[in-house]
Amino acid sequence: MNTLTVKLPPALEAQLEALVRKRKQSKSAVVREAIERLVEQSDAPAKGSVLDLVGDLAGIVSGPRDLSTNPKHMRGFGGPSNRKPTRALGKK
Repeated sequence: MNTLTVKLPPALEAQLEALVRKRKQSKSAVVREAIERLVEQSDAPAKGSVLDLVGDLAGIVSGPRDLSTNPKHMRGFGGPSNRKPTRALGKK
């Protein structure tokens, strides 16, 4: 096994010491288990539907309800515009 040195603030060190005494395990074993749990959680896919994940954003945009299905909203899309062309970065 490889060795890893970690600096802990005094309060966290005290909590770790208390946990080590309670579990009757080494600091290494407790820290190793905590890291394993953290890695497992970060690899797990998010739970819920897309709506569950972005539910707080649903309904914050105003506009027509049929934007994606009504062809009248697409008139002029992709056609020539009246905007001035922008200069490419780095060119004068």
